[in-house]
Order: sequence, then C-alpha cells, then structure tokens
Amino acid sequence: MVFHDLPDPSEREFDRSLRPGSFGEFVGQEQIRDNLRIAIAAAKERGEPLDHVLLCGPPGLGKTTLAYLIAQGMGADIVLTSGPALGAPKDLAGTLTRLQRNQVLFIDEIHRLPKTLEEYLYSAMEDHAIDVVLDPGPSGRSVRLGVQPFTLVGATTREGLLTAAFRSRFGIVERLEPYPAKDLEQILLRAAARLHVVLEPDAARLCAERSRGTPRMCLRILRRVRDLAQVTQKKSIDAATATEGLARLRIDHLGLEEVDRKLLRALVQRGEAVGLKTLAAMLDEAEDTLEDVLEPHLIRCGLLARTPRGRVATARTFEHLGLDVPKTRPGELPFA
Repeated sequence: MVFHDLPDPSEREFDRSLRPGSFGEFVGQEQIRDNLRIAIAAAKERGEPLDHVLLCGPPGLGKTTLAYLIAQGMGADIVLTSGPALGAPKDLAGTLTRLQRNQVLFIDEIHRLPKTLEEYLYSAMEDHAIDVVLDPGPSGRSVRLGVQPFTLVGATTREGLLTAAFRSRFGIVERLEPYPAKDLEQILLRAAARLHVVLEPDAARLCAERSRGTPRMCLRILRRVRDLAQVTQKKSIDAATATEGLARLRIDHLGLEEVDRKLLRALVQRGEAVGLKTLAAMLDEAEDTLEDVLEPHLIRCGLLARTPRGRVATARTFEHLGLDVPKTRPGELPFA
C-alpha cells in the first residue's frame, strides 16, 4: 500500500471523524495555532472578517484542519474548493458572489489556480468586488459585482509558485513544519480513544516514529494496525501488533516505503546525478509527487541531495540499502 496517493473517500471520512474540534484539541504547531487564535479573537472584537490566510507546507500536516478551525473560531461557515476546480472566471465569480459576510473560502492547492483568475481574487480580497466581462472583444462590456467581506484561506505545498503580488495580499502567512514524534504520539492516542481502541504507549511510539512527521500518515497507519488487531482478536494494539502491521506495510525504521526505496535504488543504479524528469520517467511517477511528497522526507533523512546537476544518492543511502559505499574518482560528485 502506498500512502503518498490521495486518500480514497472512506479514508477522507475516517480522517474527518478524527479532526480536532477546536484549537485547544489541535496538537502541535503551537506558534501557528497561537498566532491564529490571537488574530481570530482580535477580528471578532472588531467585528471584522479575519485577514486572508496562506498556509504553506508539505501534504498531510493539517492545513485543511486549520482552515476548518479558523471557520469554527470565527463562528462562520466554510466553503471548500481547490485551484484545479476553478478553471474559468465564471467558476470563481459564482463562488465569490454566493459568499455571505465573514464566511471562509478555502482554496486547496491554491498554487494551481490559473493566473487569469488571480486578478479576480485581487479585487475581491481588497475591494470586495469583481468585474465580470459580459461581451468579450474590443467593444466588450463589463459589470462590477459586489462581494461580501470574507476570509480567503489558501493552502499550498509549493509557495514558490505563487506570484509575489498574490502572496502580498495575504495578511497572515504561516508555514507548517513536520511534527516531532512526541506530538504524533499524542495524536495517535487521542485518535485511538475516539475509535474506542486501546493503543499501548510503546505501539504509539513505534507508529509515530515511522510516520514521516505527518499526522495524515500516522492516522492511516493506525487504521491498518487496528485492522490487524481486530482480525487477530487482540484486545489492544501492542508493540508486537504494531511491528507486524508496519512490516506488512513495508514501512522501515526511517518511515520509508517501497516507493521511496525504489527511488533510492534508481539513484544508486544510475551512479550519477539524475534530473527530475528522468527520475520521474524511471519510477513512472509524476514529477510533482517526487518533488512535493517523496523528496522532502528523503532529504531530511540525509538520503538524497539536490545538486545543480540533479539528484544524487548520499553515503547514507548505500548504508540504508545495505550496500558498500563506493569511492569517488577525481572529477566525480562526492557523496554527502
């Protein structure tokens, strides 16, 4: 099973059922959580909508959850959409004009929003109005439609793809970081309690350490080891059950799955720097998946390095795969 793909509908429902209901229940990201809580309290005292918020960070760290908590904190409804879903100005115009005062509009993958739609958002975010073209062409007419004051919450895994003009219109910009294992343990124990499952501390620690610092992944691991405990008629999820479950999922002690090891083996076999396009073709994976999902964790583990010439394996890669570290010759790229 590969955890990097988008969850299926049943898993999305599973994750939603375990979503914290308030900032007090949200584990981790303390600075971000406190900053948002203060901004929300101040906006409510002034009777104004919250400043527009941009949440940046790798997938699975809680950007969507924070959007829900922002809406809950403001006592407002949330409207969900995504960058790829807004393909034409009429799509965005319809969404914006239907918003009610102080509502939260959450746009996931906002970096994939077509550039032509950003201008619509500029005027909506700042002037609470949009210009809709009625008759295209040299003699075209346009009409200005009012938009209720609202809060835009954008989530992105690739902040660098947003234009500087777009980023500057967000009053609050927060960058989420991978979670330490201690925070993930708390998330697992709380989730197990909600699921009425007994998760022993040693098992929680083991699952947390192999979750790549990502709550989404640790909750999916919990789901799989819960299934194993149920089928084997265990009264609780102990360390032995967690170990067996992780082995069945082929998740090693660094949180690497088979697709990660396949990437590392491809670099080792190539023996030289590999470009992103070539690597994606070798693995039959999308470039975005490699760059946004797989590579960050491998870089944090010291298993992959990005160089001007491409991606290279490090000395630790050979050690992790149980291979001898080759000696570099003059003129070759040294291993990190």
